[in-house]
Amino acid sequence: MLDTGCTTTQEPPGLLPQVTRLTPVEVARSGAYVALGDSYSSGEGVYDLDERPVNDGADRCHRATGSYVPLVARAYRFGGGTAFYACSGATTTDLLSGQHGRQPQVSRVSPATSLVTLSIGGNDAGFTKVLTGCIVKLPGSSACVEQEAAVGRRIEELRSSVLTVLRELRVRAPGARVIVLGYPRPFPANPVRTVDNLSPQDQRWLNSMTRRLNDTVGTVAAGFDRMLAAFEAPGSVEYVDAYDAFTGHEVGRPEPYLNGLHVDMGELAVNARSYHPTGAGYRRFADLITRQIAKGPGRPMHNVRLTTP
Repeated sequence: MLDTGCTTTQEPPGLLPQVTRLTPVEVARSGAYVALGDSYSSGEGVYDLDERPVNDGADRCHRATGSYVPLVARAYRFGGGTAFYACSGATTTDLLSGQHGRQPQVSRVSPATSLVTLSIGGNDAGFTKVLTGCIVKLPGSSACVEQEAAVGRRIEELRSSVLTVLRELRVRAPGARVIVLGYPRPFPANPVRTVDNLSPQDQRWLNSMTRRLNDTVGTVAAGFDRMLAAFEAPGSVEYVDAYDAFTGHEVGRPEPYLNGLHVDMGELAVNARSYHPTGAGYRRFADLITRQIAKGPGRPMHNVRLTTP
């Protein structure tokens, strides 16, 4: 009774842990950054210029230091470091089952992963084969646009396969932010001249197929994130639409962010870096990703930190 009204510095007993909601940047940086995906993430467009491999298997997957991944890793300090496993030629199936005799890309993701980036879908849609069919044709031929039915069918099938990839990533890293990067428009919105044997009509058609691919993947990603938000679950799935990212720097422009057609004359074969980002293109991708990391999914994150008194 004599202590009543007297101040004390001792913490009262029975305090509960304090819950602090994390910001999008805090979520991304809290663990490891794992970079997955296809050639647009691996760095195919600058691989031939690379002097040192990124890690084991980089020679088969064409992982290059000129990709956007090392740039993102330098922009933010990730508590668990960075793991770079994107692989040229990867499809959604390859992400889940492996490529070149190596373990699946998704197996690199764990509960300690806080950020995943990937680009995926172009190889499922067969864009390399489609582009080749458009280039290797007689002038005036409609062989390019005649592929629309087959391409459209493969793009539609992506809905289920991309969803499977997102579910697997969610199981392996339930609190991570997953950022899916779309593909840039390869040609000007209103092309006026032929480039690499591609008429203006061919270029507009290839642009439209890129738009269709991006919309399909983006719709799946947005639907998955809405589900997470509805259940107030931690983590997120965020889609970055890169369709207009190279505006003014498309193939055929004075300073393109995409390589045009490169042919190895000794082997009479198309070099793999054709129609993949240049160094400037990958720097633009890095800017898109770093901005998205700072911006977040456009909704509250439900990742929290518990602080014990």
